[in-house]
Amino acid sequence: MLSTSRPIATQGDVMDNRTQAVLITGAGSGIGRATAVAFAKRKARLVLNGRRREPLEETLRTCQDLGAECLVFVADVGIPEQVKALFAAAVERFGRIDVLFNNAGGGTKPAPIEDVPFDQWCGIVASNITGPFLCTQEAIKVMKSQEPKGGRIINNGSISAQTPRPFSAPYTITKHAMTGLTKSTALEGRKHDIACGQIDIGNALTEMTTRIAKGTIQADGSVAPEPVMDVEQVAEAVVAMAALPLDANILSMTLMATKMPFVGRG
Repeated sequence: MLSTSRPIATQGDVMDNRTQAVLITGAGSGIGRATAVAFAKRKARLVLNGRRREPLEETLRTCQDLGAECLVFVADVGIPEQVKALFAAAVERFGRIDVLFNNAGGGTKPAPIEDVPFDQWCGIVASNITGPFLCTQEAIKVMKSQEPKGGRIINNGSISAQTPRPFSAPYTITKHAMTGLTKSTALEGRKHDIACGQIDIGNALTEMTTRIAKGTIQADGSVAPEPVMDVEQVAEAVVAMAALPLDANILSMTLMATKMPFVGRG
């Protein structure tokens, strides 16, 4: 477990003049890393989580250079004991959690639904459903008991939940479930001053999505490249959601590459 020892600056535009303590899962690459950097620019206190230490350390170095105080914690969010340890370490270090970004997740290789191997199904359910659920449970426990109480949970959904790509059943199903988690959390969190929202992303360019720019299967069976957008735009959107006071909430945001085939897709 790694951490910085740098002093933290005051973030004047954060509610109650507190610097937000932000926990990001899947912070070692892609959207998670970009979001961590965006928060670091605002001097947030960061808990960087992932399953592999090396990429987390790369994120850590960038955030340290920006002056952010960070805690790195390696854990698999699909395992209850590791999630509990992650949140306990976060509270021990920063005293509270203001924002949870449920970002960790993955996909499977494109395949007809009848050909999806069972182990791949179990893996994506663990990362895309079980992980966010377990993290949400622990976040609520912390947020409802801290003083001042409350906080914000932001879930990384997908436009595929409502408009699937061909041969993406496991990913589509799990991201559809994420929407249910978001709405249930938003409802139950009200009385505890816990807001929950979801960002549905379309074609942000990351290590995982480079194939989209090169060419991906379309509804008619053809393969074609699709327009993409800079992942930093997603990071800035997440930061904007987190910057709202707790009496306001973006329940659902769709952020997509303008020219991608989504509206009217298929």
